[in-house]
Amino acid sequence: MNSFFLHLSIADWVNDAVQSFVTRYGDSFHQFSIALLRYVLVPLEGALRALPPWLILLAVGAVTWNATRRLSIAGFFMLLLYAIGCFGLWEKLMQTLALMLVATVLSVSLGVPLGILTSRSAWLRRVLLPTLDVMQTLPSFVYLIPVLMLFGLGKVPAILATIIYALPPLIRLTDLGIRHVDSEVVEAARAFGTTRWQLLVNVQMPLARPSIMAGINQTTMMALSMVVIASMIGSRGLGEDVLAGIQTLDVGKGTQAGIAIVILAIVIDRISQGYGQDRRARRLFAQRRKAKAASRIPYRMSSTNTDETSAAEGGLETRTAK
Repeated sequence: MNSFFLHLSIADWVNDAVQSFVTRYGDSFHQFSIALLRYVLVPLEGALRALPPWLILLAVGAVTWNATRRLSIAGFFMLLLYAIGCFGLWEKLMQTLALMLVATVLSVSLGVPLGILTSRSAWLRRVLLPTLDVMQTLPSFVYLIPVLMLFGLGKVPAILATIIYALPPLIRLTDLGIRHVDSEVVEAARAFGTTRWQLLVNVQMPLARPSIMAGINQTTMMALSMVVIASMIGSRGLGEDVLAGIQTLDVGKGTQAGIAIVILAIVIDRISQGYGQDRRARRLFAQRRKAKAASRIPYRMSSTNTDETSAAEGGLETRTAK
């Protein structure tokens, strides 16, 4: 039965290609890894861990209120993050947050320009879209192997693996948002003599903002979903406790860390969704909510006063008629 199939294997070819690539460019990637750790990740993580927890909670509350214009949600998110500290996971939360911030910033700095270029070039879109499909469908453990060969164990390979996994939705949604800007608006802007840069910055990017922010939201959520896998190659953080719970069958430890990851995901998701809305829409929503809350109690009082006034006017009219 096995003789029916021809012998075909790409393992040797892939191994030779990766080995030659590592031999040629391994030192350069190692220097990049050291620079990223020394000047970006380690200072950011140290700063987050050095700040007092109450200050970080207040900062999260302020950012949440600015994004959603709702004090109740801001206070609730602060309470949820405080619960993570009560679990004894505050230090690991800061490690995970630093890793996510670096991965998200690098993903945005790569994804948004690539999405803009993709929206302007049909040829680039035809080449890039199959690559994005491979990046999204290829199991993360497959590309962890060459990443580990280039960078070794630690936080940097975890960041790069996270970027590979989380980058495609941002590119796709940025491309989609810019291409779906109303053509009449674009033609009107061109009729006024705007340059391509002015058209992009002042017209297309603001109108495509909800789609771009949705891409950033999806990228952040996918980066957070890589926390546990990244902990397997030395990234530490909350995923380390989940991995330790799996290895030792400690359900409680894994559950606590899992709840902390879910809380962090909810906070980041709501904040990014809030900033994805238009500023005018957020302000109108806040004004309507305040007006609705203010009109609940005085409504009955005003209706009562109106009835009394109408009754008094009716009595006055009756006396005048007599």
